[in-house]
Amino acid sequence: MNEPVLYGAGYSVYTRIARLALLEKGVSYRFETVDVFAPGGPPEAHLRRHPFGRIPAFAHGEIALYEACAIARYIDEGFSGPPLQPADACGRARMTQIISLLDAYAFRPMVMDIYVERVSALARGRTPDEARIAAAVPLARRCLSALSALHGDAPWLAGSALTLADLHAAPMIDYFTQAAEGAALLGDCPSLREWWERMAIRESVVKTPFAGED
Repeated sequence: MNEPVLYGAGYSVYTRIARLALLEKGVSYRFETVDVFAPGGPPEAHLRRHPFGRIPAFAHGEIALYEACAIARYIDEGFSGPPLQPADACGRARMTQIISLLDAYAFRPMVMDIYVERVSALARGRTPDEARIAAAVPLARRCLSALSALHGDAPWLAGSALTLADLHAAPMIDYFTQAAEGAALLGDCPSLREWWERMAIRESVVKTPFAGED
C-alpha cells in the first residue's frame, strides 16, 4: 500500500493521539495540515474525508478513516511493530473503558474548560472565564479519581504494557497540566503523576509537541 497520510493540525489532541500511535509502531507517514477553522469552514476536500469537518482523518491506500480511536486501532492492527492493545479480553476492555472515560468525561473539563480558559485564552489576549474554570475543577478531579482507580499501581494505565489508553490520555494530560489547576490536581494523584512523568519523556511524546511548543 501507499504511505499512509494523516490529516490534522499540530494543536489538536486527537491528531496527536494518531501521531503517537504511528510513532510507537514505527510507521512512516505523511502529515497534511488541515485548517478546520478557515473562513467559510473546513475545506471541501476535507469534508469528503470527514463529513463532520473534524480532525484527524486518515488514508492508507483505499482505506479511509476518521475518528482518532478508529485510526489508532487500525494503525496498531494494520502495521507491524510492538502491540498497543492487551492480548486478553479483560485487558482490552479495560483499555477501552479508559479511552471512553477520557472522551466522555475528561476532555471537556480538563482541556476545553481548564487549559483553554487558563492558558490558551491568555495567550490570545482574552480574559479567562473564571466561572467556567471553577465549575470544571470538580469534574476534572472526579475524572482523575476514576482514572486512578482503574490505573492502580501498574506502570501503564491499562496494565504492565503501554497501550492505546496511554496514547489517548497523554495529549489531554499534557494540555491539562499546563494550567496551574491541572498541575495541582494531578499532583494529588501520585500514581498518575508518576505515570505522566514516565510518559512525558517517552520518545513519541517528545517528538510530537503541540504546535507552538517546539
